[in-house]
Amino acid sequence: MTTPVEVVVVGSGIAGLVAALHAADAGSRVTLVTKDVLEHANTRYAQGGIAGVLFDDDRLVDHLHDTMTAGAGLNDPLAVRVLVSEGPARIRELVALGVAFDRDESGAFVKGLEAAHSYPRILHAGGDATGTAIEQALVARVRTSGVAVVEHAFLVDLVVEARVTGVELLVDGERRMLGADAIVLATGGAGQLYAHTTNPTVATGDGIAAALRAGAAVADLEFMQFHPTALPMSPAFPAAFLVSEAVRGEGAVLVDDDGRRFALDDHPDGELAPRDVLARSITRRMAEQDGRPVRLDATGLRASATETASFLAHRFPTIDAAVRDRGLDWAREPIAVTPAAHYLMGGVVTDLWGRTTVPGLYAVGEVARTGVHGANRLASNSLLEGAVFGARAGDVVAADVRDDAPWPSAARRPRAPGPAAPSASVPSASVPAFSRDALQRLMWERAGLLRDAEGLRHAASVLAAWRAAPRAPVTVAELEDENLLAVATALVGAASARTASVGAHFRTDDAPARTVTTRQEVPAC
Repeated sequence: MTTPVEVVVVGSGIAGLVAALHAADAGSRVTLVTKDVLEHANTRYAQGGIAGVLFDDDRLVDHLHDTMTAGAGLNDPLAVRVLVSEGPARIRELVALGVAFDRDESGAFVKGLEAAHSYPRILHAGGDATGTAIEQALVARVRTSGVAVVEHAFLVDLVVEARVTGVELLVDGERRMLGADAIVLATGGAGQLYAHTTNPTVATGDGIAAALRAGAAVADLEFMQFHPTALPMSPAFPAAFLVSEAVRGEGAVLVDDDGRRFALDDHPDGELAPRDVLARSITRRMAEQDGRPVRLDATGLRASATETASFLAHRFPTIDAAVRDRGLDWAREPIAVTPAAHYLMGGVVTDLWGRTTVPGLYAVGEVARTGVHGANRLASNSLLEGAVFGARAGDVVAADVRDDAPWPSAARRPRAPGPAAPSASVPSASVPAFSRDALQRLMWERAGLLRDAEGLRHAASVLAAWRAAPRAPVTVAELEDENLLAVATALVGAASARTASVGAHFRTDDAPARTVTTRQEVPAC
């Protein structure tokens, strides 16, 4: 009898859950470890929906072109082709697992339109609770699948010899080693690098940092997407809350202090321009009005305030509740919104099956750099990426181990630029004491939505000083801080090396980024 291949999946969002289920179906013995409880992952916060070509009057080539255009043409065309062509099957798989995407009176899926899509191909569930619906369905399936689950398990490090042989975990305060034939990283992104983020507190770049320490190639870390519209933080509400661009897809507009709709100044698609363009447009307008937020005006979505209130509560129940919890009535008055760090397009470099440059190590979801997003992610492609590439990795991992196939060469893969050298212009005496808050403020101010060489040099110098200070991390929070420092250093290095503006990476010391409005030539689907 063949000994089952031992696979450890780290992370319990859509990518990790799908990878675990597919690996188990392929005959692997799977253990899924997660930092919090199984249900707590970035996936559950996804509001807008999942994109896919499921309607007769939509075309794969259009979804492909939309993805390439949003990504400023820096996408990997082959990865995009995989994403859009395999996406419909993965969505149907989610439906079979019980995800109740919203349907109209005839039973057909309700279509949603979001920024930079040429067709309303977004499916949503519970109005604006798509991520929660997907997470719940996948978690329920995992709990009955035979996949072993270890909760409250923090990834301390990867165990690497000639290949990965396991993970070191911190489980309820105790160190534990877990051996494996293969490891699948599905740890999500690193939104906690920034003072303003839509990401949950668990998004501290743990998988990217562990991969860096293991010698894996990373790329495109400079491409951090800032979502244009989040409810501002306040003492009563200390976390930014995402207002899905599906609200703008339904017709809400952005206005400044004068009540003027300004988004058309920067892009012909106005509020439905690519996220990087719109986030910068908002940032510029805020600067022109002394830092005050702009406002999202949804008051005109229906003929009367009463009808608008009913529509918003039905179509966007999660957002509606959050808005009203803050004492706001967005059916009658525009609400303040600002950009916030949202999604990391870069990460651990993989091939089209999730294989990294370290033998036996896979990466899927936001932790991975598959190449599908290029310089800027197309709305609602994130859940799709997790499902498509999570399934691909899960499908091949057992065969890869059993066949002992040659691992893809690292020589052909891009590596992130090294960290920028510390600047002598920042004397050690002026470096603030390290804290997570200080790190987040530094990254927001110097390596955030708008960047320049001077700010990046300052950030690199401060980060280098912080990393040089002796520390002995023990707790989860302390280990997270080390991971954030490592990822911040790599991100600043990558942003320093890319001197031209493109997509989500905008250098104010470069000529304005060119807005890509023409379709990119890509292989046919």
